[in-house]
Amino acid sequence: MTWWQKLKIDPFLMILVTVVVIATFLPCEGEIKVWFQRLTTAAIALLFFMHGAKLSRQAIIAGMGHWRLHLVVFLSTFVLFPIIGLGLNLLVPEIMTSTVYWGFLYLCALPATVQSAIAFTSVAGGNVAAAICSASASSILGVFLSPILVGLMIHTQGEGSSDTLEAIKSIVLQLMVPFIVGHLSRPLIARWVERHKKLVNITDRSSILLVVYVAFSEAVVEGIWRKIDGYSLLMIGVVCCIVLAVVLVINTYAARWLGFNKEDEITIVFCGSKKSLANGVPMANVLFPAATVGVMLLPLMIFHQIQLMVCAVLAQRYARRLRRE
Repeated sequence: MTWWQKLKIDPFLMILVTVVVIATFLPCEGEIKVWFQRLTTAAIALLFFMHGAKLSRQAIIAGMGHWRLHLVVFLSTFVLFPIIGLGLNLLVPEIMTSTVYWGFLYLCALPATVQSAIAFTSVAGGNVAAAICSASASSILGVFLSPILVGLMIHTQGEGSSDTLEAIKSIVLQLMVPFIVGHLSRPLIARWVERHKKLVNITDRSSILLVVYVAFSEAVVEGIWRKIDGYSLLMIGVVCCIVLAVVLVINTYAARWLGFNKEDEITIVFCGSKKSLANGVPMANVLFPAATVGVMLLPLMIFHQIQLMVCAVLAQRYARRLRRE
């Protein structure tokens, strides 16, 4: 077992960090930047097309009857997280800058992950069918709700409702339309997608890496590393840990107070505490000015790794407890 496996470090995050380093020393500029931006737009459309194609209607229908569980997960993802995010305003400007704070607000507005939420629920012995339904529904609703939440909490491109409407329009055209087309195409390409899962995953992750490279290239040109120092990175990590801990504790005790069994509690804990890097990175590229995307993605990237490490340990604890019982 390698040292990063012992530390539960996501190998993909290591690649993301490498891309950030490359963007720091070799940012794309000028005419190359224009071509990279066009390529990024196409990559984002392909990413959400594949998300739609992978979504199984049968899996969603299988877990739909558990509406109380889905409601708790929905409230955690789109109500509890934003409330916590707004509360972080108390840390501005003494602890964090306004741009980093906006990054946390954006993080709190995002939908849940799909793959890792289901994987951790399965490992822990939770209700996998309900997890598939909740995570998939969160991913779909997030394409609509996240831009609205962001528009309500922060001004992405100045002031006025027209900016929010323009952001929603961009989200619909660049993300939702490819997603719907991909899902409608599922009867034609589902078998191909199933046979080539590894290629699809590589395409997904390559799209995210491309968006991160372009975003951080712009951020480097704008002087991101003059604004973000070691203390700021440490502070972001500490705040991410606090946010995750608060959500996990509230979800755990809410599930018990509402009378859910242990399997459903596990599903609520893991589906209600995740934030999606796969959706967040391309969505930020659409929602925010290019100069601020790099800084605003830092909380999401750090939170993503922390949630994986913490939930990996938590899933093993749940699994051991269920085996004992």
